[in-house]
Amino acid sequence: MLGVDKKASKDEIKNAFRKLAHKYHPDKGGDDEAKFKEITEAYAILNDDKKRREYDTYGQAFASNGSTSGGAGFGGNSFGGFDFSQFQQGFGGGNMEFDFGDIFGDVFGNRGNQARTPRGRDISIDLEISFKEAVFGTTRSVLITKVSTCKVCQGSGAKTNTELETCKTCNGSGRIHETRNSILGQFTSVRVCDTCEGTGKIPKEKCPECKGRGVRRKEEEITIGIPSGIDNGEMIRMPGQGEAIKTGIAGDLYVKIHVKAHSIFHREGSNLVMTLSMKLTDALLGTTSSVETLEGKTLEVKIPPMKRIEESLRIAGKGIPIDGSRGDLIIHLETVFPQKLSGKAKEAVEKLKNEGL
Repeated sequence: MLGVDKKASKDEIKNAFRKLAHKYHPDKGGDDEAKFKEITEAYAILNDDKKRREYDTYGQAFASNGSTSGGAGFGGNSFGGFDFSQFQQGFGGGNMEFDFGDIFGDVFGNRGNQARTPRGRDISIDLEISFKEAVFGTTRSVLITKVSTCKVCQGSGAKTNTELETCKTCNGSGRIHETRNSILGQFTSVRVCDTCEGTGKIPKEKCPECKGRGVRRKEEEITIGIPSGIDNGEMIRMPGQGEAIKTGIAGDLYVKIHVKAHSIFHREGSNLVMTLSMKLTDALLGTTSSVETLEGKTLEVKIPPMKRIEESLRIAGKGIPIDGSRGDLIIHLETVFPQKLSGKAKEAVEKLKNEGL
């Protein structure tokens, strides 16, 4: 049943059992309780030197009490003769000579041995900012209604200048031990005491502000620092600014940023991009045009003669500041054609035509 040779060592038996336990345990997706029970019983016998000798001697007629009568034991698909009473002291207890906790540590991922600190709920909000604020960064103050630590009792739940007493439910340990039975014997689990919420202490007199809960729901102003260069849809995480909890750490606040579109500029990575319109004559002869930057300053941009519209102008260092550096301002050129030509304009265009332009 474990797939090992009759002369296999204890380490080989143990490794074989671990692999099969991973395969058939319900928590690992195997969902085959009968098979899992079989390999567990097989390991319990083969890992015990005395039981292993008896099995080698009596074969399938072996029963856990060492008797050769009855023909129970390994017949069919179950160990009818295996005595589960030895599990009553838990894994590794009683007269068992091996540590089931060591074996099942891999199967269960040691989940029962790791204490988890209680944590308050995370909360999230949406915040709309202007395009300019997204480029250069800003700070915003918002009012949020959430569960916060009580300012009167500082989270203790006790009335000011009163003492705390030992919790009678858990006798001051902050934990409640519960024992349950299973096919593998007795399991003991530990949970946080509901009365004292894991502190082991309860107030003699409760705080009148929070009624002894240590936290209360209220409106709170929070200042949000928005970094320069943030993009639309990005999230800001503020640790500890979520909802509070009496005996643990506060959750986090997540702020999703929505950037309003700008009438002139848009961003491409770390670059600011805009379109500059020019007359047909300026495109042919060149010109100097005034461009207002996002900061509100005016730049004089020189457009060379015969500049093709598929080409762009680049002004270094006038883009979006990110991580100590700054992108560029990209100017796409657009030639604006007149809606109507006067007689003189037509004559001029005809001359240009005659020149081969």
